[in-house]
Order: sequence, then structure tokens, then C-alpha cells
Amino acid sequence: MASGAVRVSDGATGGPPSRARPVVGVGRPPWWLVLASVLLAAGVTVDLLVGGRLERLDVAISEQIGAWGLRDSAAYWPVWVFTQAGGRVTILLVLTALVAWLFWRHRTVAPLVRVLLALVLLTAVVYAFKWGTGRTAPAYPGSYFHRDGESFPSGHVANAVLMWGVARWQAVSYGLPAGVQRAAWLLSVLGPLATGVAMVALNFHWVTDAVVGAAVGIVLLGVVHALDAAVVSRWVRARVGRTHA
Repeated sequence: MASGAVRVSDGATGGPPSRARPVVGVGRPPWWLVLASVLLAAGVTVDLLVGGRLERLDVAISEQIGAWGLRDSAAYWPVWVFTQAGGRVTILLVLTALVAWLFWRHRTVAPLVRVLLALVLLTAVVYAFKWGTGRTAPAYPGSYFHRDGESFPSGHVANAVLMWGVARWQAVSYGLPAGVQRAAWLLSVLGPLATGVAMVALNFHWVTDAVVGAAVGIVLLGVVHALDAAVVSRWVRARVGRTHA
């Protein structure tokens, strides 16, 4: 166990002490942050659809980034690696290992239910946004709105916010070693940031794509927490081995 961790009793299973006391919070977004994220996403979307200032700012930033030529330089692959902090395959590999470990250790499917719930909500909401707005990516070139556009919002950033948030939640609520909890917290903060910056730097997305992707991820993380409190945590089998953080 990492330095500073405190062993606490595994009261749910009656077994020997086996958990580290929480060293970070579970990361449930406060109601005001969820509300602010909803308003931000709505405001940015309306501004873009009417061709407001944010769209012009997006184009100006993209043109400047394009002049840097990162996509055609030796820096492309080192920067591209950071986009995978929001890649579904990368995150699912980590979550699969985490869920499998928690199932083996605590005999609970609650982490799996939370991950699946998050994936369903993420896919439905992000693609509803993408198909509803139909925004083209910077490589089009130019910002346009039609049936073939799928740039807005950034699914990678939304994925990073939501899924690393879920990973942090499980690491803390099931009392994994303090070092793992801190690592999960770090990923939940730096993962979305690295993804968004890399996506914009390579001109894969507009700045507002990344901003609204983050807002959508925050809202969905709040929704998953709320649904867990209302449904999953009431399921007797899902509560086996659960601690409160």
C-alpha cells in the first residue's frame, strides 16, 4: 500500500482490513457546476448556429494553428499521443482492468453498471449533438453546418471527462491504494485537458468543440452519479463491498 494510506475494516464482507482510506474525493460535480455546464453548452451552441463571435474566433485560432504546420511536422505523433487520453480504446482498456479487479476482489458488478451507463449516455448525447448541429471540422476547411459534419462537440474530450471521472470514482469509493486514487484523480483532471489541447493543436477540432465537449462530460458525470444514487446504489448486490467517500 502507498505511503500514508490507512487500512480500514472491510465491514461489508466481514473480511480482514483491506482498504485505503479515501485521500481524494469521488469527484461528483456539484449542482452549480452541472448547471453552469448546461448553460455554457447551450450558449455556445446557439452562438455557433447563428454565426456569432465564437465561430469567428474559432476560425481565427484555427488559421493560426494551421500556420504552425504541426500536422505536417515531426511533432505530429508526439502530440497525437495526447489525444489518446480521450480515446475510447485507451480508457476502456483501463476501465476493463479496473472493473475486473473490483469484481474479483469485491464480487460486485456496480462498477460495470456505472461504466456501461456512462457509455450509453455518452454515445447517445454526443452523437445527438453531432448529428443535430452537423458542424464540419477545421480540415474541411472552414466552419459549416450540414449533414456530413460531426465535429461539434469533441467526443474525445467528453469521453475523457466522463470516463476518467468514473474511474476516479471507483478507485476512491472502493478504497484502492492511495497512490491509485491520486493517479485516478490526476487522470480525471489532466486527461481532458491534454486531449482538448492536442485536438485543437492538430486542428482536429475547433476550440469551442473542446469546450462544449468538456461541458457535456461534466453534465453526464453528474447524471451518472445521480442515477447511481437513485438506482444502482439501491440494488442490494451492487452494494456489496461498497464504501462511502
